[in-house]
Amino acid sequence: MESGYVTTPFGRRPMSLGMLASQQLAETIEPGMKRSKWKLFRAICEARPALGVTDRALTVLDALLTFYPDDEISEEKGLIVFPSNAQLSLRARGMTPATLRRHLAVLVEAGLILRKDSPNGKRYARRDRAGVIGEAFGFSIAPLLARAVEIEGLAAQAITDREMLRATRERLTVCRRDISKLISTAIDEAVPGDWEQMMMMFRAIVARIPRVASIEELASLLDEMGLLRDEAVNVLERHIKREKIDANESQIERHKQNSNPDSIYELEPSFETKQGEKAATNNEGIAEPPGDQKPRSLKTSAGMVGKVPAAAAPVSGPGLKSFPLGLVLQACPAILDYGPGGAIGNWRDLMSAAVVVRSMLGVSPSAYEEACAGMGPENAATVIACILERGGHINSPGGYLRDLTRRTERGEFAIGPMLMALVRANGPAARHVG
Repeated sequence: MESGYVTTPFGRRPMSLGMLASQQLAETIEPGMKRSKWKLFRAICEARPALGVTDRALTVLDALLTFYPDDEISEEKGLIVFPSNAQLSLRARGMTPATLRRHLAVLVEAGLILRKDSPNGKRYARRDRAGVIGEAFGFSIAPLLARAVEIEGLAAQAITDREMLRATRERLTVCRRDISKLISTAIDEAVPGDWEQMMMMFRAIVARIPRVASIEELASLLDEMGLLRDEAVNVLERHIKREKIDANESQIERHKQNSNPDSIYELEPSFETKQGEKAATNNEGIAEPPGDQKPRSLKTSAGMVGKVPAAAAPVSGPGLKSFPLGLVLQACPAILDYGPGGAIGNWRDLMSAAVVVRSMLGVSPSAYEEACAGMGPENAATVIACILERGGHINSPGGYLRDLTRRTERGEFAIGPMLMALVRANGPAARHVG
């Protein structure tokens, strides 16, 4: 099996400069160089796109390698294989002769094999009396050995690129999921921000993702999505920080009020214009409900009547004053059914009942937390009790509570008129508290 000189194709097949270059490259094999034919074939399969060969051409190359007698390709053992068309077709899974010729031409054009044609174009080998092959005509696989290092490098790069493409696709998928859910959460929780514009930008990026994309295309899209995700996270984080600051300020204000010995809660509050309502003509008349509508005694498990323990004294939010618990329960008797043991004896019981009612009405935790921060927990519980009492007239309790919270922050809402309206609505028929 020799491959040591330039040969031209038999018949009408033309010679090309590419064939000549491949033959010259085949002469550069380093002495003693060896490669496992099947490992080298797997490397060729990995590097197939870079080598410019088709999967059917690789099927023919696989069949050709089965005719090489050893597992290792080396110059010492010869580099020519000379199968007949019938045998080659059989090992190429029944490929027709015309298809074989076409894919053999692809392998030659790719510089993976060489033709060494005999004078009559047939494939055969001459052996001496000892059976040693002196000269052979067929296909030379010398280019495989000469390009082994190049092929292995291309295969390694192909594997690296494939892994990078997979990782980039995964990161893009995660980023896409993050943005979608962050924007949905922000809209559901009514977080301030231009979320509609952000959603439009997100959809525009998603629409540009191709079905078959390169690493460069996906990396560019990932950068854009990453910036959009960072923006969404920043807006949400700033919102959370503002909520914490507002809550801390509210706690500090309540602490100051509780620490001031001169700040004693009145049994009946007076309404001021800063609460969002015009000053009444006679504040005293508003502060003291009619005799038949005065708050009834509270029934508690401890037997306390008409008083709220000092530890459970109401604390108002900024801009609002809390009302006596008795007045709240007279205006909103329906809340009693949700108190511990079916009774409400102090503000803590009312706030516990409000949490249960909040969930029952479908008010989100964030909406209730905003109300607690903006009004104070006692006033927020009072508003929940009022919403329960007016349940049939309010379509969206959560949205209504958020609106009242915003109006409170602007100084446009007061609880007093709401309570007094419910007291009048219940009238003498109001059921006994507790």
